Amino acid sequence: MPICWLISDEDTHKPIRLLHLQTVVLGRGPETTIKDKKCSRHQVELKAECNKGYVKVKQLGLNPTSIDSAVVGKGNEVKMRPGQQLHIVNQLFPYTVQFREDPTGDHGSSKRPREPSADKKCDREALNPKVVKQTEKQSVPLQNEEATKSSESFGHWSQGLKTTMQDPKMQVYKDDKVVVIKDKYPKARYHWLVLPWQSISSLKVLRGEHTDLLKHMQQVAEQMVQKCPHKSSLRFRKGYHAIPSMSHVHLHVISQDFDSPCLKNKKHWNSFTTDYFIESHDVIQMLETDGRVAVKEGTSELLKLPLRCHMCRRELPTIPALKEHLKSHFPS
Repeated sequence: MPICWLISDEDTHKPIRLLHLQTVVLGRGPETTIKDKKCSRHQVELKAECNKGYVKVKQLGLNPTSIDSAVVGKGNEVKMRPGQQLHIVNQLFPYTVQFREDPTGDHGSSKRPREPSADKKCDREALNPKVVKQTEKQSVPLQNEEATKSSESFGHWSQGLKTTMQDPKMQVYKDDKVVVIKDKYPKARYHWLVLPWQSISSLKVLRGEHTDLLKHMQQVAEQMVQKCPHKSSLRFRKGYHAIPSMSHVHLHVISQDFDSPCLKNKKHWNSFTTDYFIESHDVIQMLETDGRVAVKEGTSELLKLPLRCHMCRRELPTIPALKEHLKSHFPS
């Protein structure tokens, strides 16, 4: 029977063993190193069904626990599978689960796995088309606040993104290495995603051998900017979210007007205007220098910073106030 491990995507502590059919309750405390008081000490209840390859997740705390940004809801229980991402509370403290075969046959052992397998993280279950459709409308990381609760399973955006990649109607450019699509929930007037055809789950698994691919992605991103009819009046940034909820690596190409009804909350704003957003050339430089991408500890806390204009650094109290202020920098 496979062994189940709960892995902190921020590497804040060692993997936690989830024994078959045994309930584990996690939240704020030394085991997770979570100190945020909005996280209950008993925030989530987890129960691994190792023979079936999923973990049942039940929200116990008052503030929202989510899987791929779909809110679980207090008292509700859903199934989490490899490749999906659990945020313990308020879209913070991301985790994934990993199932690995036990070569010793000792199902009671609690030894730590040597290293999370990127291939296992990329595993996907085939999704019911109805669930996928529901997800594309309601469950988008850092884009829609809530999604429909389900007691059984989630169709999730990571799979929806891969489906969209293959859709000729969504493609605005493609070659043998990458494809460019429009973001379904754009946060600005122009917002594209550059995705490699190669399956790469996250920045964490990038290594030096991926450098040429990321350079090509950046070149394609620059081509998109050059083709934009309003490039002379808009500024663009090209980069990656440090801790994305979508599992497939994707490069954001986004105009800095942020004039979009899909930009709705502080998380949206801060994910593009703080160090949570890592410039493409910085990622490439890290790969060339260190052979890996380093994400600073506490990066997820950046999503909770006050709203500040990215042009003049003025602090605004609300998203509507911020959007009104942005008109002074980017007239329609």
